[in-house]
Amino acid sequence: MDIYTGDKKEQFLKMHSISDHFSFQVERYMEIHEYQRNEWIIREGTKPDYLFYVVEGKAKIYMTHQNGKVSLINFIKPCDYIGEMELIHESYYSKGIQVVAKTICFAIPFRECRTKLLEDVIFLRELTSFLSIKATFMATKSSQSQAYPLENRLAHFILELSDQGIYQEKHVTVCDYLGVSYRHLLYVLNQFCEKGYVEKEKRYYRTRNEEALRHLAGVLK
Repeated sequence: MDIYTGDKKEQFLKMHSISDHFSFQVERYMEIHEYQRNEWIIREGTKPDYLFYVVEGKAKIYMTHQNGKVSLINFIKPCDYIGEMELIHESYYSKGIQVVAKTICFAIPFRECRTKLLEDVIFLRELTSFLSIKATFMATKSSQSQAYPLENRLAHFILELSDQGIYQEKHVTVCDYLGVSYRHLLYVLNQFCEKGYVEKEKRYYRTRNEEALRHLAGVLK
């Protein structure tokens, strides 16, 4: 993880200011963190010290169940907050947040800003809207597993988790997230390879026809 300082920080703030999301001068306290693929923004069960706002990149949310099984819960994209539940509930059990592609976040320290954030009407309105959209998405995701075939959902999944055209998520994780059998997943992946949508290379897949994948994924939007 890299923390921007000096001119690099100032230039980035000029290009990506979110001061209109707050009533106090948040940029006085805010840090800028850059994470590379597979780095952890938050490790599961570890309380974060910051409220994060994703400026660019993408990440995924993991959760470990009592039986030891690890599940992929959701994706993180630009304009998403991370750590909002820990801000509201200090006893909240943190999920694991792992970076998929280079991700840059604004990091607002809880120690200096928790009270300011929880008393900031402008920010709380923004947070309420974000949480509402997030809840709606999770409800929609659940219904899509029954409404659309695997081809559409897998195309969307591959696009979400590809980094510079490389897709290498574990099959067991994908099966759990999409609610399909291992056999069915391999069958559809083989179809994608035969149609030239993706190509198998060693331990990963490379996207070859992103337009076709986007066409399949488009029905889920």
